[in-house]
Amino acid sequence: MNAVITGASKGIGKAIAEKLAREGFNVAICARNAGHLEKAATDIQAANASIKVLARSVDMGQKAAVLAFAEEIRNTFNTVDILVNNAGIFIPGGMGDQEDGLLESMMSVNVYSAYHLTRQLLPGMKAARKGHIFNMCSTASYTSYPNGGAYSITKFALLGFSRNLREELKPHNIKVTSLSPGPTLTASWEGFDAPPGRMMEPEDVADLLWGAYTLSKQAVVEEVIMRPMLGDIA
Repeated sequence: MNAVITGASKGIGKAIAEKLAREGFNVAICARNAGHLEKAATDIQAANASIKVLARSVDMGQKAAVLAFAEEIRNTFNTVDILVNNAGIFIPGGMGDQEDGLLESMMSVNVYSAYHLTRQLLPGMKAARKGHIFNMCSTASYTSYPNGGAYSITKFALLGFSRNLREELKPHNIKVTSLSPGPTLTASWEGFDAPPGRMMEPEDVADLLWGAYTLSKQAVVEEVIMRPMLGDIA
């Protein structure tokens, strides 16, 4: 069994990769920061010494880099059972105040990377008539909020991509799930002094993903919204 997780050097992506490694999956991971990626690969391998870990430094905002990563995945794994499109960047700010070009760069990482990587790996999934694609959306995919700016736009777009993909892949027996976590204790929230226990843990998202994956063949979770017990953080 083989899984691909983008943006997996820390946070939710790393938690998912470690979970799948413990469950016996070979994993291919990528991130921009080579140092963080190397440590993540070591930790993931430690979770299960018997699985293979493919770790590559990739700028997911660059189409050519995404395509090269996809080619290496195809050359390494004969099939991909799980694809987690998790790569993303979060920069808050109002649309009128954000710097010119920010929307385009965030769209490249948050949306286009998922589009290009999925397209490259779909032929193998279709041939095998199996696979599960998870797109890491957000509560910002559903709810507009002040200071959301370009980030919120990209997350709305990713949810639209995921919904369209779900309809398109029904005849091919390939599942598609949109996971939309709210405030989760990751690097995106660095500097925010949240009360202890107020935010979700990355492992919560990983456990939910595993639960969705392990349903019967005839069942699929289409969309999930996760929030802290006390709701969003203002």
